[in-house]
Amino acid sequence: MKLRRLGEDRLLQQLLTSRSRHKGVLAGPGDDCAIVEPPRPGNLLLLKTDCVVEKIHFKSDTDPKAVGWKAMMRPLSDFAAMSGVPQFALVTLMVSGETTDEWVRKLYGGLRRAADKFDVEIVGGETSATRGPAAISVSVTGFVERNRQVTRHGGKPGDQLFVTGRLGGSLGGRHLRFVPRIEEARWLTRHFSIHAMMDLSDGLGSDLPRLARASGVGFTIEKARLPLHTGVKIQNAISDGEDFELLFAISPRQSDRLQ
Repeated sequence: MKLRRLGEDRLLQQLLTSRSRHKGVLAGPGDDCAIVEPPRPGNLLLLKTDCVVEKIHFKSDTDPKAVGWKAMMRPLSDFAAMSGVPQFALVTLMVSGETTDEWVRKLYGGLRRAADKFDVEIVGGETSATRGPAAISVSVTGFVERNRQVTRHGGKPGDQLFVTGRLGGSLGGRHLRFVPRIEEARWLTRHFSIHAMMDLSDGLGSDLPRLARASGVGFTIEKARLPLHTGVKIQNAISDGEDFELLFAISPRQSDRLQ
């Protein structure tokens, strides 16, 4: 069925359950706003929003389940960059009225599968018709402990730089099925003092200068030591983008123990 015939209320009623699985949700889909319990005292509230747009972040014939997965995982990757714990998500969907309800169901299947991997609950959202390309915006809230928060601003002269995985060649398909490094970030901040960190969404060549500028330092890339995916050239590892690995700075005193 086409969405213009189904209508927004019926669509959302089918996609979102009004009963919450999370004890912190006091009111969810079906009300004008979601109501959730605030973070525990001592924790900091994290908020992030991100979007994917047809013909920019995914092709028109991309599996909608993969589109949903990517739409949810992009903001969760930003949570990883700050060692955060995501909890709740809002989804805004902008599609043509000619879009089928089957496409949207599959999209939400991908969104829910991605959210469930990190115990995130979709507590509401919005749908809107558009004459342009489809767009999916996901907003996420969660928390991070005061003693485990990481930003881009703490890098120090002499720090060593690491990434959590191999780089390059993401547009071969990995950009649609990546898993944010939330578990790795939580492990790192439990065992080490991470001075600065960010996720590699635009590529090492674009993101590393951002981290350096935020920290007020320069940088050197040891190209021969870059971890590459099979068949990937060094320049691709630097410029391809959408790796969604974490780039972080750590004191050389902790480098050997980390490795």
